[in-house]
Amino acid sequence: MSKRVLSALLAAAMLLSMAACNKEEKAPETENQTPAENTTTEKPAESEGKEEKPEISGTMKAIATSENYVTLFDKFTAETGVKVELLSMSSGDVLSKLRAEGGTPSADLWFGGGIDAFMSAKEDDLLEPVTFEAASEIDPQFRDPDGCWYSKGLTIVGFLLNDKLMEELNLEQPATWEDLTDPSYQGEIIMSNPAISGTNYAAVNSLLQAKGEEAGWEFFNALNENIAYYAKRGSDPKNKVIADEFAIGITYLDDTITALKEDYDVTIVYPEDGIPWIPDGVACFKNAENVEAAKYFIEWLFSNDENLQLLAEIDQKTSIKLIKPSLEGVELDYSPDILMELDLSKFGSMRESILAQFETLMGDKAVNE
Repeated sequence: MSKRVLSALLAAAMLLSMAACNKEEKAPETENQTPAENTTTEKPAESEGKEEKPEISGTMKAIATSENYVTLFDKFTAETGVKVELLSMSSGDVLSKLRAEGGTPSADLWFGGGIDAFMSAKEDDLLEPVTFEAASEIDPQFRDPDGCWYSKGLTIVGFLLNDKLMEELNLEQPATWEDLTDPSYQGEIIMSNPAISGTNYAAVNSLLQAKGEEAGWEFFNALNENIAYYAKRGSDPKNKVIADEFAIGITYLDDTITALKEDYDVTIVYPEDGIPWIPDGVACFKNAENVEAAKYFIEWLFSNDENLQLLAEIDQKTSIKLIKPSLEGVELDYSPDILMELDLSKFGSMRESILAQFETLMGDKAVNE
């Protein structure tokens, strides 16, 4: 055999040996294996343990205490695509409407108003629970333990005085709630009906808690002698004081009231014997048509400091800092020490009995138009 032939045979043998080795290294797939099992380990889903963002669309109908919130709702629309229809209504009227609708609400979101109405609505099983991660950052006293309502800030109550009328009528400036019972103020004080205005219900409930029921009702009977009538809207006392119709208005106090001093001769009084206050509520109506959008709005609001900063700007008050202490960009502009010590649970539990007694006290002074 020639050397050339021998070399060719050796080369062929080597090629056959290499092919056999490669075939042995590649393990065959079995019936119990899949290609995925042979190539990689499956990773757990990144969203495991986290709630998926709901699919939201359409229109969310919101009942709010003011149309000023349109800016906030426009931001929500821009970020989610959900349109918002806004209706302005007081908290007392919302609760009455909700009960009349018999479990089929005509709106999805309840935004603003005294927490007493929200507490009563929860007792009637009219609110949808809403839970989200950022809720843990909200002070527990300002959120329902079941997630049926959250607070978006506090409304505080004091006096607004018309300086011109006070001088013309030779009236001394009241410094305390008790001062308002002075007969010299007869017919010169206006407050809103607490059955309609959550702000004024807060004042009534707070003072009854602070004074004790017996002394508290004695106070309101004396105050009633000086009140010309009980207005329907929470803004009426402020409006009628600056219109020179009344010398003294029992009203909410915030930066919009402070700003009145630039254009009107008015004085703001923070009563020395304590400031009544009430949380403003936010909730989703049970059985609402667009319940998912309303639930997500609440999460969207409280989970982002930028949204809460915008809310504080619209409300013209900084009390959202009490609600969410970790909030950046908002600083409380008064000391919490001026606020009365209250049991918030009594705002809901005492509502019906207080309003029934107050209705008798008001008599024909309650304005219904």
